[in-house]
Amino acid sequence: MTTGELVKIYIVEDDPLYLKFLEHVISLNPDHHIKKFEKGQELLNALHEKPSIITLDYTLPDISGEEVLKQIKDYDTNIPVIIISGQQEIGIAVQLLKLGAYDYIIKDEETQERLNYAITNAKRNVQLVNEINTLKKEISAKYEFGKSIKGNSPVMRGVFDLMKKAVNTNITVSITGETGTGKELVAKAIHYNSRRSQNAFIPVNIAAVPRDLIESELFGHEKGSFTGAISRRIGRFEEASGGTIFLDEIAEMDLNIQAKLLRVIQEKELTRIGGNQIISVDVRILVATHKDLSEEARKGNFREDLYYRLLGLPIKLPPLRDRGDDILVLAKYFLDTFCIENEVEKMTISGGAQEKLLKYPYPGNVRELKSIIDLAAVMTNSGEIQADDINFSSVRNEDKFTYEELTLKEYNHRIIDHFLTKYNNDVLKVSSILDIGKSTIYRYLKDKKGIDLTHE
Repeated sequence: MTTGELVKIYIVEDDPLYLKFLEHVISLNPDHHIKKFEKGQELLNALHEKPSIITLDYTLPDISGEEVLKQIKDYDTNIPVIIISGQQEIGIAVQLLKLGAYDYIIKDEETQERLNYAITNAKRNVQLVNEINTLKKEISAKYEFGKSIKGNSPVMRGVFDLMKKAVNTNITVSITGETGTGKELVAKAIHYNSRRSQNAFIPVNIAAVPRDLIESELFGHEKGSFTGAISRRIGRFEEASGGTIFLDEIAEMDLNIQAKLLRVIQEKELTRIGGNQIISVDVRILVATHKDLSEEARKGNFREDLYYRLLGLPIKLPPLRDRGDDILVLAKYFLDTFCIENEVEKMTISGGAQEKLLKYPYPGNVRELKSIIDLAAVMTNSGEIQADDINFSSVRNEDKFTYEELTLKEYNHRIIDHFLTKYNNDVLKVSSILDIGKSTIYRYLKDKKGIDLTHE
């Protein structure tokens, strides 16, 4: 609803004279489109016409005003219903307001002024609700799988299949993968395609919150519960109730907080720091980490019982180097986005630049590729990015295999990838250099796409 747009106001009133009075008052604003009803059922039959605001008499000949209000709210809880009644009993007014009435106006000499005031405020609320719903629809569209997460490699199709399974239930999802693979993007896509999409998505990076503040951050606190608690704080779990909370870098959580998190998951309730009130929460939990949680549990760094609670549906994001031609799909997407955001002519990527992009192992994954493309778009002297415009200087060569904490198996795979790239997938040469059997390399390559094994 915008300024100047017609506002559909439906009046329900069984007294013909008072109906004319209400019609006159409301029609003084030319933006108001009025429809009149003398019976409650007539109004209920017209709800499909989506009125903006309803004024409702409490005493009707066919159905009580209270019952009509209930049915309106069952149909669409966002329609403001202004009760106009000769009843002056406080108890009736309170009951109707509890049932969702927007306002309760007594039929007296002040009715016109109060009605105009109530309609003005209700219109503002309707406009705000419409804007919020529009934004939610735009966000949901933005996070459709094919739009928010680019790629068509076999490994990513497998990820999409798991994500589709995740959106149909409230199962906890644990997302793993190297830094920069897009774990939060996957979490957002799951939330905004789920039944909870109209409610909040609350991300919390555990590693970014100081340890002495994480409990308050997650569960809230009462005023005066500790030094510096000058007011009540609503925690992230309460904010996410009805929606989804995304706990990123969950492996960094302190063991003491892990115990409290486990209780919240099991009991679906929490107590703020310094408080006694038990607060029920309905929250879907998504977690992410670049570490192996099972290994962290084995080492005693992560509670085993919490690990099994959080495992849920595991989704492992592949590193960019294992996604084949997805590298080019993403590179072109990032380049198009750069051009749009910076209002420059559309650019392309030369064949030589594409070949160079495909050979790099991307220790920083998708995040690093975006930085590489943004820089190349700035450095190029033409509308086409050349190989010389591509700069891989974000991680020093000597750190390429050691900047992350990986398992021995993962380091082995990374080393094999590096030498296969360096020697153009010549398996015989790589097996000789690394002093390993050809079969070891072939086993590793078995499920990879686009590897040329003609040098056997």
